[in-house]
Amino acid sequence: MQIQTVFKAGNSDVVAIPPELKKKTGIKTGSNIIVDLASDGQTIVINKVENKKHSTSITPKFMEWLEKFNKEYGPALRELAKR
Repeated sequence: MQIQTVFKAGNSDVVAIPPELKKKTGIKTGSNIIVDLASDGQTIVINKVENKKHSTSITPKFMEWLEKFNKEYGPALRELAKR
């Protein structure tokens, strides 16, 4: 067990994964993971996503909509985030 410090990276809080845990789990830089909360409401659970193809249900149509939405409302959302 190792105590880690949560640090800021952009708008996210980040925790480093120690090398020995990365080795045991097979998580590498660029791996897709699922971060979830256990039923106790206190424990953060990290699971490696084995197959990138099946890790998302986002369709190309949704991505197209999202790009249009971000183009139209992105500046306003970024301004709101600063407040």
